[in-house]
Amino acid sequence: MNIFLKELKSHRKSLLFWSIGVFLMVASGMAKYAAYSSSGQSINDLMADLPKSLRAVLGISAMDLSKVSGYYAMLFLYLLLMATIHAAMLGATIIAKEERDKTSEFLFVKPVSRSTIITAKLSAAFTNILIFNLVTYASSIILIGKYNHGEAVNGDIAMLMAGMFILQILFMVIGSALAAVKRKPKTAASLATGILLLTYMLSIVIDLNENLTGLKYFTPFKYFEAKNIMLGGGLDTVFVALSFVLIAALLVITYVFYKKRDLTV
Repeated sequence: MNIFLKELKSHRKSLLFWSIGVFLMVASGMAKYAAYSSSGQSINDLMADLPKSLRAVLGISAMDLSKVSGYYAMLFLYLLLMATIHAAMLGATIIAKEERDKTSEFLFVKPVSRSTIITAKLSAAFTNILIFNLVTYASSIILIGKYNHGEAVNGDIAMLMAGMFILQILFMVIGSALAAVKRKPKTAASLATGILLLTYMLSIVIDLNENLTGLKYFTPFKYFEAKNIMLGGGLDTVFVALSFVLIAALLVITYVFYKKRDLTV
């Protein structure tokens, strides 16, 4: 429990900054929606003039952007990017920080097993991710409610947050697995972020070329797309199952390699 609380304390400032950042992201996004709505100019017409490649990069789908649900579906992609980057970096650094900060000796003198240590660290990371997700959810509900005009979206937002949470956990364990496997765990955070950006770019390429749809299983950013959930599709059970399989496999890798690795004192 002491290790768990220590990790929570050491990451509280980072969590605060990330939480403020995601709140401001939602606030600025919905303020732009209000500005477009009051200008009298159709957002859909404005976005339709953009090249297809740019629309894919911006996350603009076939949703009706004049509706709060369609606009939030576009905004959600950026919230998802923030959430997964935070999770990947957190998963990597919470494992590697003792070697990075030269405090590995602190772990060695504790009368606890490596499994207990890694469980405490991952539990702290899980708690941070849960709080971040709840802040995103609360910010979305409150700020969308301010600009919504009777459209029922709260249930869809809750579903989106569930999908986001699964991906947060997935990228967290990608980071932790990399930190456990790499001989230089200090580079795990940048490598995990690199993998995240590559999978994001793959999702854009798939949007640009319908012949590459089969590659969607290789990019988590295609697992729980807002445009599908907002149209009543819900969470795809295949992608939910695939996510949990990947999470379980990466957890096993984290535990096995962390227990085998010699920590640098």
